[in-house]
Amino acid sequence: MTRSLPNWRSLLYVPTNRESFVAKAHTRGADAIILDLEDAIAPGEKAAARALLAAAVPRVRQPGADGRGADVVVRVNRALRLAVPDIDAAVAAGADGLILTKLMGADHVRLLDEHITEAEALAGRPAGSVWVIGLVETAEAIPQMDAICRASKRMVALGVGGEDLATDLGAEATPDALDLPKRLGIIAARGAGILPTGFIGTVADITDLDGYRKILRRSKALGYACASCVHPSQVAIINEEYGEAPEAVARAERMVAAFNEAIARGVGAVSFEGQMIDEPVVARARQVLVRARR
Repeated sequence: MTRSLPNWRSLLYVPTNRESFVAKAHTRGADAIILDLEDAIAPGEKAAARALLAAAVPRVRQPGADGRGADVVVRVNRALRLAVPDIDAAVAAGADGLILTKLMGADHVRLLDEHITEAEALAGRPAGSVWVIGLVETAEAIPQMDAICRASKRMVALGVGGEDLATDLGAEATPDALDLPKRLGIIAARGAGILPTGFIGTVADITDLDGYRKILRRSKALGYACASCVHPSQVAIINEEYGEAPEAVARAERMVAAFNEAIARGVGAVSFEGQMIDEPVVARARQVLVRARR
């Protein structure tokens, strides 16, 4: 499945009804800001938070210190009576994407996709312009992840929600309990040509930034493309670990050049800086360059 994907490393959650957080969100350096209408908002405050989207979306999109603005994503509630007005408000406010929570399967995605299309039309936006990130958070949905990823052309990323899934499994939210479903999420997302978002393991202590960095480094090596976070101190670490380091980009450029020279000589495998390289290895180097150039 071929689609245009956002070039995200970090996505920062911001409670939509916290004025001080919304005001500073554009300064945090995240590639995307997630305005939250779900877990960060108390049940009695849902409608009030939703009403704030029209003002919050342009505020968090404004350029930061680097001169660029973040993409804006809204996390909507699972219950349909809340999801429908959440979607309407987010699309009307100009959000770039939506996080659909606790997805059950492909039919669930298609139902919400249909409503997003209607919301786009009412807001005067082009059909299909709003991205979707899917969250799988129940044991029942784990076997459905491949179908979920392929259910809509809007789908650009898939995440596995650790805390909710652990509760549904009757398990502790430990790396052992979540390792298999999270790896299956990577496979489902990559197989469908979309971004796996998240990381392997859990983060119980947000002050342990060294431990967080190690988790991210391992997760990128396993195939994760981007990750969301709840604290601004985590943004720079995600950008560093899920981004492309200058030395990695330089090495990828040298590798591709060396391989192209070998191919021109009729050689399909060649020694490069102490490593034997062939097409699959060089393909990964090309991916590094594509991500860096974006």
